[in-house]
Amino acid sequence: MVTYSESPRTGLGTASLVLGICSLLAGWTFVAPIVGLCLGVASRSREPLARGRAGWGIFLNLVALAVWILLLVLAVVGGVFAVWLGATQGS
Repeated sequence: MVTYSESPRTGLGTASLVLGICSLLAGWTFVAPIVGLCLGVASRSREPLARGRAGWGIFLNLVALAVWILLLVLAVVGGVFAVWLGATQGS
């Protein structure tokens, strides 16, 4: 009788890494890096064999979130500057 050992689960870490890569390369929405970050954090505690992938996924998702936040801040500052410029120029 042959017994098969259950293969270690690494799906959360892999999903986090894939979402991080896609978020950076494809510019996915603000939601995808948040989901990838949550999956990476969950994988770090549940899947010991996927710690490397989860770590890279967390890092890439944090970078993608930082880019989104930077773009949002620049858009708000640009909008405020445009309104201020319009008000001071009398247009």
